[in-house]
Amino acid sequence: MAQHVLKATGAGHPDREVAREILDVVRRGWPVAPVRPKWHDLATVQTIIAAANALTGRWAAACSGSSTVAAGAGAWPLLALLASAADGPGRDELEKAVGLDAASARDAGLALVDLLDASPAISSALALWMRHDLALDPSWTPPARTRGTLTGDPREDQRRLDAWASERTGGLIPALPIEVTDESRLVLANALTVRTRWFEPFHGDTVLRRSTGHLGLACVAAAPTGAVTMACVAGTDDIDLHLVRGAQSPGTVLTAAIGTLDHRHPAVTAADLPEGTPGPGITVRYEESPFPAPALLLTVPPFTVSSSHDLLSLPDVFGLATVTDPSRGHFPGISAAPLAVGQAKQNALARFDAHGFEAAAVTAIAAAPGGAPPTTTHRARRVEVTFDPPFGFLTVHRPSGLVLTTGWISRPS
Repeated sequence: MAQHVLKATGAGHPDREVAREILDVVRRGWPVAPVRPKWHDLATVQTIIAAANALTGRWAAACSGSSTVAAGAGAWPLLALLASAADGPGRDELEKAVGLDAASARDAGLALVDLLDASPAISSALALWMRHDLALDPSWTPPARTRGTLTGDPREDQRRLDAWASERTGGLIPALPIEVTDESRLVLANALTVRTRWFEPFHGDTVLRRSTGHLGLACVAAAPTGAVTMACVAGTDDIDLHLVRGAQSPGTVLTAAIGTLDHRHPAVTAADLPEGTPGPGITVRYEESPFPAPALLLTVPPFTVSSSHDLLSLPDVFGLATVTDPSRGHFPGISAAPLAVGQAKQNALARFDAHGFEAAAVTAIAAAPGGAPPTTTHRARRVEVTFDPPFGFLTVHRPSGLVLTTGWISRPS
């Protein structure tokens, strides 16, 4: 969940063949969500997705190597709403972070929320709370599903806002990441939840294994920084989870994976890789088998990871450097009252097991003053892909290509 707190101030990659194979597997009886909100043209939605993924990539590049999970798709709509209302240098910084001009950012942020909420596997919701004496510009006010008043009693307000976070994420995120204070004038929050079941489940307990005949679900990508191995675990609806490993730094591995999914790096699928060890954690061999069909053998540990992020610690990534200055107001498009960002945080959780995946993130920004065999044998191709920690993961909305969460597993859960 992501939140922003404002305060009143004093003044070849998994190429198209791979993508088609993934969709072919899933579409044999499972619906695919709409690619875009019906009131937006495809080109506009593609621009929004690219901008949101760019923010996710910059955030992923900062991964330190500790186990973590983050949802750039949860933070991006809030930053877009802020960009549309900002002025001066703060507007320029937020535009750079969002990747769109401020004039179109508000509608883009709302379009992304609508796109996500149209998915059967995703829940995305905006919420807005404000002090009773804060007059908002009606042209900016988002159509939040939840709109309420900050009473001025921080303890009571915190209880209500925490309850909203817990309810919207099914208890995965039990509290809002920000602290409501006497100075809180406005709280803008987004709750993002992803849940899916695997099309092909795993077997095992502490180590998960499965075999599939779809060799196109794994590849070795040639990123400029070095090779990365990726394997796609397809959900039964419209969510894919991509496991990734490489010898580079964690941030470099994750950004290479995002670039691969965006078709910026060439890749070779497991069906066409040479024998031996053509990439990190992947082995290709042939063996005598009564079954001639090739097999992809995937091994990965189950994991649960949770993180708390202070977005203000990465001001250049999120465009929140200038707008935190409490000496003046930065958001005349929100209210005539001078407002500055006082807090911007995200709490996130991801859980991967034999049967499926779930993740949740709450992001918030607050303003205050200032997730019977035959007897013959055949020479059969066997590809084994093993993801021992450390490795990374990305969850992706399959129809649009939006990266929902990124994460890193540094050691077994």
